[in-house]
Amino acid sequence: MKVVSLYRFLDLENPSAFRDQLQEICDEQGLLGTMLVAHEGFNGTLAGDERAVVAALNWIRERLDIAEKLDARWTDSKEAPFRKMHVKLKKEIVTLGRPDILPHKAAGKHVDARRWNELLADPEVVVIDTRNHYEIEVGTFPGSIDPGNDSFREFPEFAKDLASQSTDRPLAMFCTGGIRCEKATALMLELGFDEVYQMHGGILNYLTEISDEENRWDGECFVFDTRVAVDRDLEEGGYVQCHACRRPLSAEDLRSADYREGVSCSKCVNEADADRRARLEERRQQVLLAAARDATHSGSKI
Repeated sequence: MKVVSLYRFLDLENPSAFRDQLQEICDEQGLLGTMLVAHEGFNGTLAGDERAVVAALNWIRERLDIAEKLDARWTDSKEAPFRKMHVKLKKEIVTLGRPDILPHKAAGKHVDARRWNELLADPEVVVIDTRNHYEIEVGTFPGSIDPGNDSFREFPEFAKDLASQSTDRPLAMFCTGGIRCEKATALMLELGFDEVYQMHGGILNYLTEISDEENRWDGECFVFDTRVAVDRDLEEGGYVQCHACRRPLSAEDLRSADYREGVSCSKCVNEADADRRARLEERRQQVLLAAARDATHSGSKI
């Protein structure tokens, strides 16, 4: 199964109509995934047969009169990384809380993997990981700054604080697939930074382009599907996801006394109130009962 991540910032008229049409096309092609649609463009991931994915991408390109080939990142998955196909209407295709920031009008300069390594090695460049803190815990580029965000909405506060210190140093910004750093670089330009770079295609594209000898990535890369994380070879990594808080969990996290599948982990055990924990525990019991019934049914003779 092919998994394709893509986004495009553009002026999209009548996003509601486009959302409905895209949902219909994806359903017709038997695709799974999530696509977000807004006035500022579209963003998401599609999974399915290669010909079906190509058909959907061609429809998007023709529907929006995009002359060039869509810039999409392709990976393989042994199992379906999504359970359904959802096309959703949003105010922003990536939620910065600033729908007035338009990256297709002005954004940072795109650089390829080799140029990115040069920026990493330059002590004058401030390298910023624009992802959330729980993603950065899974893996990042050594020496990059963690803004400490739990959501991308918090990034503008970090950006304002950085700009108040100085706007003279060059910035190099990255994220998973390129969309967050593209919007973040547009914000940085608005705040007065003149020299702003972004890694083209994000971490996933970097891991595709770069050789093992030149690879500067450390750890795995969190992805927003059932694979949870991928390694340097873009194969499914060693993390699972906490069903309570959705954070990635390592093998060490699973051994914690605070981990209870579907109920809590060491990162969220103190966050939920008693009512929520009770609901999660009830859901866990229902899942276990359903699994037991399926196992009994599968083992019965017909």
